[in-house]
Amino acid sequence: MNPKISDSELEVMRILWREAKPLPYAEIRKELESKTDWKKSTIQTLVVRLRDKGAIKATESYVTLYTPLVSEAEYLENEEQSFLDKLFNGSAKNLVAALCKSGKLDENDVDELKSYFRMEGDQ
Repeated sequence: MNPKISDSELEVMRILWREAKPLPYAEIRKELESKTDWKKSTIQTLVVRLRDKGAIKATESYVTLYTPLVSEAEYLENEEQSFLDKLFNGSAKNLVAALCKSGKLDENDVDELKSYFRMEGDQ
């Protein structure tokens, strides 16, 4: 399952991934209100959207607790592939080549990558 998660929804997911335990809405809201200018209704909408998409589940108890159904690793893998598909025809090699050509990777970066690939090849 790979629901499309917006940038705003991602802020909710980051809290849930970091805490690694079911959280009540009040804790999610408190953190987001402290670092954004979002109102209670905006945060509630984000949580409901994530639940409706199947990215989180709501468990009813004394208070409703929210738990991620998509792991951070699954999300990152999906986003990485989507990025590669969209901009580089699905090729990580094309991404690295573009970074080299644009000067985003300096000689030290290239040396580190070469070392990494040599180590991976030994395993």
